[in-house]
Amino acid sequence: QVHLVESGGGLVQAGGSPRLSCAASGNIFSINAMGWYRQAPEKQRELVATIPNGGSTNYADSVKGRFTISRDNAKNTVYLQMNSLKPEDTAVYYCNADVTYCSRYQCYDSPYWGQGTQVTVSS
Repeated sequence: QVHLVESGGGLVQAGGSPRLSCAASGNIFSINAMGWYRQAPEKQRELVATIPNGGSTNYADSVKGRFTISRDNAKNTVYLQMNSLKPEDTAVYYCNADVTYCSRYQCYDSPYWGQGTQVTVSS
């Protein structure tokens, strides 16, 4: 099994700069793309940013220039540095990872999600 655990959320004032972390653990052979998504009340989950295992990052237009995604492969961890937060950034933020894990005879690719961390931006 693979587990993703997010941390770093909370109540933040507008203009603040928190950093979210998401650590993957378990029977991991390798992690391919990792990303952050968010879901605001009464809205669908949306992509915030993704980072492949090598290659270019990708951001939602609404966060470009304000958020930065990065990863530490040695720690199986992805980060989201959020700057210049706005009230409309309020949401539950979810971490996602495409993980390759191996049994004795075969390897499998599967996406995993964290449980989410609430970020509330006060004006």
